[in-house]
Amino acid sequence: MKRENKRIAIFLGHPAHFHLFKNAANNLQAKGYEVMFLIKRKDVLEQLVQNAGYNYVVIRDVPRQKTDKLSLILSVLEMDWRAMTFLWKYRPKLYIGTCGFWTSVLYGCPFISCNEDDADVVPRFAMLAYPTANAILTPDVCDCGRWNKKAIKYPSYHELAYLHPNNFTPDRQVVERYGIDTRKPYFIVRFASLNAHHDGGIRGITTDIAQHIIDLLKPYGNIYITSERPLEPQFEEYRIRINPLDMHHVMAFSSLYIGDSQTMAAEAGVLGVPFIRFNDFVGRIGYLRDLEDHYRLGYGIKASEAGSADRMYQTITELLSKPNLHEVWQQRQENMLKDKIDYAKFLTWFIENYPESRRQVQDKTYFTSEGFLPK
Repeated sequence: MKRENKRIAIFLGHPAHFHLFKNAANNLQAKGYEVMFLIKRKDVLEQLVQNAGYNYVVIRDVPRQKTDKLSLILSVLEMDWRAMTFLWKYRPKLYIGTCGFWTSVLYGCPFISCNEDDADVVPRFAMLAYPTANAILTPDVCDCGRWNKKAIKYPSYHELAYLHPNNFTPDRQVVERYGIDTRKPYFIVRFASLNAHHDGGIRGITTDIAQHIIDLLKPYGNIYITSERPLEPQFEEYRIRINPLDMHHVMAFSSLYIGDSQTMAAEAGVLGVPFIRFNDFVGRIGYLRDLEDHYRLGYGIKASEAGSADRMYQTITELLSKPNLHEVWQQRQENMLKDKIDYAKFLTWFIENYPESRRQVQDKTYFTSEGFLPK
């Protein structure tokens, strides 16, 4: 009798991807699966994987700074070659993640692409990943363009794979170990690097805007800055230095998030924390429009529009003046959670039962108001 292959390879290209897959990986390991992470060194990603004790291999050491089409293609080919070399030895049942474009074709194992950005927002990624993917897992508010027929759409967000109440409970003691008083208002400010291949020409928070934000917030509570890019000297006193695994606990008890990062804005939203997102992706990304326009959990302000900074300052002032801000946002969060499923639970089921799950999940009765109900 042939022994079942229970090896799963997962590619991580960003710290957010670690959080996306960590609970599914734990679930699969509890079921006897062997999980291996393939990573590129990005921000605190390797630190997160190491701190969590997962098995991993680095397939990209130094990020390329150039974002032109040729450099991107060369970077992808380099990663795929390293991944394929490893996978030929590891021989997994399934390769899943955000990169693996030609590896699955050359190696011969199924590749499942996981993405939450609309295809027109990350066109180069879509052109490279989607044609060779056996399936595309994406939120139901995401537009995969010409590949929509290949997409398996679920009612959730990536952030609900790790911040759904089934998977995450904020802990005040974790936060207070860093000297943060959770009984008093405090604010999280995030500066993204905005140097990914899809970030070309995208504007965000400048030094002058950052200073104005701090001046507005300072009378109301403490300010903690987390940044992908180097900080100017005047902002160093606000930098928060913590274990990256604890960031979501700190976020959960904050009063407001402001930043030019997409992921942390969405994380704040699903945690019921008001967010203000300031960059040029505003209006273009389906899952953030869903959080902002449908569930009213945050505000997106397009950085390049005339008067955008003043609109942001006004929004900050209005939110700070609301006496029942926390209660209003908790109710909005509850409304959102009623409509969404635990994505980690769905992801675990989909991987464990692949390829049958790919066929079965087309039956939309799997997604109900009570969540995900595998038959």
